[in-house]
Amino acid sequence: MGQRTLLYDLHLALGAKTVDFGGWDMPLHYGSQVEEHHQVRSDCGVFDVSHMTVIDIDGSDATAWLQRLLANDVARLGGVGKALYSPLLNEAGGVIDDLIVYRTEHGYRLVTNAATRAKVLAWLEAQSAGFSVGVEVRPDLAILAIQGPQAREKVAALLSASRAALIRELRPFEGLADGDWFIARTGYTGEDGLEIILPGREAVAFYNDLVGAGIAPSGLGARDTLRLEAGMNLYGQDIDEHHTPLTSNLGWSIAWEPAERDFIGRASLLAEIEHGVQDKLVGLVLEERGVLRAHQVVRVAGIGEGEITSGSFSPTLSKSIALARVPMATGDRAEVEIRGKWYPVRVVKPTFVRHGKILI
Repeated sequence: MGQRTLLYDLHLALGAKTVDFGGWDMPLHYGSQVEEHHQVRSDCGVFDVSHMTVIDIDGSDATAWLQRLLANDVARLGGVGKALYSPLLNEAGGVIDDLIVYRTEHGYRLVTNAATRAKVLAWLEAQSAGFSVGVEVRPDLAILAIQGPQAREKVAALLSASRAALIRELRPFEGLADGDWFIARTGYTGEDGLEIILPGREAVAFYNDLVGAGIAPSGLGARDTLRLEAGMNLYGQDIDEHHTPLTSNLGWSIAWEPAERDFIGRASLLAEIEHGVQDKLVGLVLEERGVLRAHQVVRVAGIGEGEITSGSFSPTLSKSIALARVPMATGDRAEVEIRGKWYPVRVVKPTFVRHGKILI
């Protein structure tokens, strides 16, 4: 038996099929993964993501410490409520985790992945020597992600006037507190929506309110196909400690200026650039029948080979799609080996669908 969120029994009552995910027993779907996927694209759905780790950072050196720890620069957060995405790197430039950091009234709030919890916390502790920082893990909190084009309006209709007003005023990649709730306009689906961090004791009642308002309970299966269509990396598949952001379509998340900011991994990334980045993360589209899966070999004529990192059937496109790490010289065509046969694939920018629009 794995770890369970406070909503586990409710998921079972709603008919969820559960699976192990990073040591947590989580809902895969509630009957139809594809229907949940379409519901989020066309309307909205709710995901229990309370398995993720919430970490509050404060102290007089909090900003300087995070500027040292993160590849992106928290100095870019212009004020309370602003958020940014950043890799957390080791000295070799490999990705320990990818996370969102929010500027709060008292410091910063990090939201990190569930499967990386132990190593992230160990890394933060190891790197805190010499800095005046406080690091508080918040297991008392739950996280619900309500995603889809109707998410903000449907949630606002359920909440107090102050929380409804906050939701309507939030800009993308902002998060603000209202009492002991923290409401952010972020997500992992390629659609608009909210991620609400709230006291665990209130999570069951709020989740019931959401489902009662017609917001579909949605599982990890739909979450995975939605994020894949949106070209968002999954830690442990598309990114890990053995690959840098430069080979993972995450170069945009590195803040190189100011040049004197010596974040962990910077020297290794500069050396990689100097010697020439060898690989890149691309999107693949299989035009024929078949399913693209992680670890299938990608062959590029006259150039070399790569590997699929994530692959699945796309409910929106009605085709199989994938993310793959391939040689830098790869053009717009390649082949993938499926069960001993080679199939032609189209190589595209690794964003297939965003805000309901097909981009390839």
